[in-house]
Amino acid sequence: MSELTQQQVIEYIKGISVLELSQLVKALEQELGVSAAAAMPMAVAGGAAAGGGAAAPAEEQTEFTVTLTAVGEKKINVIKVVREVTSLGLKEAKDLVEAAPKAVKEGVTKDEAEAIRKKFEEVGAKVEVK
Repeated sequence: MSELTQQQVIEYIKGISVLELSQLVKALEQELGVSAAAAMPMAVAGGAAAGGGAAAPAEEQTEFTVTLTAVGEKKINVIKVVREVTSLGLKEAKDLVEAAPKAVKEGVTKDEAEAIRKKFEEVGAKVEVK
């Protein structure tokens, strides 16, 4: 069996859907016993310690997660908004909507999160921004 190069792995990842990538990350986390999310809180804590204690709590959250909590009556329109916001394929968007409550988009700015919330509310869905 030939060794995979880093470039081959990158090309593979570029060719798969976002949903498949998410599943790959989860599988790698389980297989290797690590968490991709664990690095971020450590970086935030390290930055707070370096910056001083008084200023750190006053910092405003800069990254938000938009979570679809309720689909509403217009499921097809909600799927269309999911596709628009995430660029997922039809099947992946439908699966995401049916799995609600589910994170639609993570690590977005406050303005982008509010724009996404507005799009979902226009079609009757309920979202939560954290």
